[in-house]
Amino acid sequence: MTNIDMKIFESLESEVRSYIRGWPTVFKSASGSWLRDENGREYLDFFAGAGSLNYGHNNPVLKSALVDYIVGDGITHGLDMATVAKREFLHAFEDTILKPRGLDYKVQFPGPTGTNTVEAALKLARKVTGRSSIINFTNAFHGMTLGALSVTGNSMKRAGAGIPLVHATPMPFDNYFDGVTEDFHWFSRVLDDSGSSLNRPAAVIVETVQGEGGVNVARPEWLRALADLCAERDILLIVDDVQMGCGRTGPFFSFEVAGITPDIVCLSKSISGYGLPMALTLFKRDLDVWGPGEHNGTFRGNNPAFVTSKVALEHYWSDDKLQESTVRKGDKVRQAFTELAQRFDGSVSTRGRGLVQGLVFEEPERAGKVCKLAFDEGVLAETSGPSDEVVKLLPALTITDEELDHGLAILADATAKVCS
Repeated sequence: MTNIDMKIFESLESEVRSYIRGWPTVFKSASGSWLRDENGREYLDFFAGAGSLNYGHNNPVLKSALVDYIVGDGITHGLDMATVAKREFLHAFEDTILKPRGLDYKVQFPGPTGTNTVEAALKLARKVTGRSSIINFTNAFHGMTLGALSVTGNSMKRAGAGIPLVHATPMPFDNYFDGVTEDFHWFSRVLDDSGSSLNRPAAVIVETVQGEGGVNVARPEWLRALADLCAERDILLIVDDVQMGCGRTGPFFSFEVAGITPDIVCLSKSISGYGLPMALTLFKRDLDVWGPGEHNGTFRGNNPAFVTSKVALEHYWSDDKLQESTVRKGDKVRQAFTELAQRFDGSVSTRGRGLVQGLVFEEPERAGKVCKLAFDEGVLAETSGPSDEVVKLLPALTITDEELDHGLAILADATAKVCS
C-alpha cells in the first residue's frame, strides 16, 4: 500500500469541500454498491451519491446504452431542441410512470440539478397565482440557490446567502411538537385569520421524508390533511421529490403512499439513473402558463441523461419488483436499527421509510463518530439533521441482501463501540 496523496485537494480546492473531510481517500473506480480507492481498498456505499445512484454505480444495463449512444455520435448538448433521445425518454416516462398512476402532468426540463427544479416550481407557482409568499417547513432542505434556500430550514446554509431570505414562512413539519400540539392547528388558524399578518401564499413546498433534515417522515394522514388544506384555500402544493423520488421510499413517487396528487413535483438526482445531471419539474396541465424561454438553462438538454433515464424506467419500472424489493430491504434495515435502539435504549432511536433509514443519537456527536468508525471499516455513511445527530442510510436500491447485512453489521459494531 502507498500513502494516499491528498495534497492538491488541500492546497487548491476551496475550503467549502465537505464529504472529502469525512472520507479522506482518493476514489478511483466504482461498480454496483462498491467504490475503490487508488490503493484498491473497497468501500461499501451506503450513500449512493446522496441519492443520485438508486441503481448503483456504473449499472451495466444503463452503461451499455450510454456507451452505444456515445459511440454512435448521439447528441450530447441539446438545450430544449427536439432530439431522438428526448423523445424516447418522454415516451418512456409517460408510459411507465405517468399513465399507470393516472397522472396528467406536463414535463419541464429546468437546469439539471435539484435546486433548479425547485426554483422553477417556486417561480411557476408565483406566476400562476400572482402571489409571492411560500410556506415551507421546519428542517426542510430544498437547495442552495436563493429561491430554494429561502424555503430551506438549516440556519448555517441560509447564512451563506449573505442577504435576507424573504417571501417564505416556515410552519411545523409533522411531529415537530412530538405529538403534543396538532401541527395544522397553527397553520390553518393563521391562514384564515385576517389579523394574523400572514399573506395568502402562492404555494406550500414539502418533502414527504426530510433527508437532510434528519430523516423526518411525514405520516400519510398528515400529507393528506396538507393536500386538503391547500385545495380548500386555493394554494398550490409542491412536493420536492428530488431525493425521495425515483423509488427511494418504495413507490416511484414518495407521495403515492398518501394517495395525493400534488400540483407540482420536483425530480432530480436519480431520475437520470446513472448519476448524470438531470432534473424535471412536473405540473398539472392548467398550470403551464410559461412563455417560450421564460425559464431556461443551458444544460437542460443533457441527452446522455435522457438515454440512461429511459433505460432505467423501462428496466426497473415496468413492474412492481423493484418497489417490493425496496420495501423489503427497508424493513431489513429498520429491524437492524430497531434492535440497536432497544439495545441502547434512551441513547439511540430510529426512523425512516423504504431505503432511507436513520439511526438517531441523543448525543449528536456520536453519529459522526459512528460514521468515522464505519469508514475505517470500509462503509460510507453520512450524517444529517440540524445537529448532525442522525446516521442516514441511502444505499442503492439494487444492493444485495448480503451487502446490506455486511454493512449493517459494521454499523452495529461502530454503534456499540460509541455507546458502550
